[in-house]
Amino acid sequence: MSTAEAVKLTPYEYTTVEPSGLQRLMGSAVVRRLLMVPVIGLVVAVIVFFVAHMLPGDPVDQLTSSDAGITAEEIEGVRASLGLDASLPVQFWNYLTGIFTGDLGDSFYSGRSVASSLADAVPATIELAFAAVILTTLMGITTGIIAARTKGSWVDSIIRVGSTIGFSLPWFVVALVAIIVFGVELGWLPILGRLPSSIDYEPTTGFILVDAVLQNNYGLIGPWLMHLILPAFTLAATSAGFLTRVTRAAFLDSRSQAFVRTARMKGLSERDIEVKHILRNASVPILTTSGLQLGGLLGGAVITEAVFSYPGVGSLLVEAVDRRDYFLLQGAALAIALLFTLVNAIVDLAMLSVDPRLRRG
Repeated sequence: MSTAEAVKLTPYEYTTVEPSGLQRLMGSAVVRRLLMVPVIGLVVAVIVFFVAHMLPGDPVDQLTSSDAGITAEEIEGVRASLGLDASLPVQFWNYLTGIFTGDLGDSFYSGRSVASSLADAVPATIELAFAAVILTTLMGITTGIIAARTKGSWVDSIIRVGSTIGFSLPWFVVALVAIIVFGVELGWLPILGRLPSSIDYEPTTGFILVDAVLQNNYGLIGPWLMHLILPAFTLAATSAGFLTRVTRAAFLDSRSQAFVRTARMKGLSERDIEVKHILRNASVPILTTSGLQLGGLLGGAVITEAVFSYPGVGSLLVEAVDRRDYFLLQGAALAIALLFTLVNAIVDLAMLSVDPRLRRG
């Protein structure tokens, strides 16, 4: 095959695809998936805008409720200064044009730009979500493989029951139990914030691990990890169970395929068969589930960050909903939606590289 490239379908099935055709196919797949990110972001922006304005309560009333002597004229002045005196279609148009120009507005309460608030909060949420997905992947894949290798035994039964209980529990229940047990009763781990209040931290990139290296301040890493463990474990504990079930099913399905029997007849060791053939063949559903869970963990961070007072996008979103802070609410929801969409696009592309069969669609 001097002019063609072999593409592996299964360990013992091959087809040929011209290199130029393969490159065009991968290129079009990348473009299609990346183009979906702004499209979905725009759809989410529209939905969030109208949902935010449907919430009961008036943000101006909340802003002026503490001032008993304020007049009706002054209230209308506050409304005009916030741009809420315009009709809803005008507000919507201003919101959309602001998105395309990078102006997400200012918080009604702090007066700070939403973009700068998100710049501070997004790194914390990404750190939490990635830490949770790493824990989820380690726990889920490990227990799934153990369950598959011990199929029908008491170990398999315990893992399956435990995984079902795990992904059936709400995030806030696990969070409260973790706080009570590990934070209050045992006192092993801090339960609030991202860093101790005694540490003076001035962000460079917003990612503490990166900033610790850039600033040569490695004393940040230990306290940061201590504060990260409980919220990350809370998210992972409720997500690992589902990945356990998916890994177990994928592992068992791959182990029953003909190419595994062929590999055994060729004298390959069970370890080589599992690592080079079974796990590779089972990686697509596992990768898909892990990627979707990362996106889901971004949503779960809303609740978890609120419970642990973790200063991420979720905390901003809860605060904005409570105060009817429209611009902050819209910006935080849009950030979470874009992160979710981008993660899914990356997972799709990773799947194309892992399983060439998907490129033929």
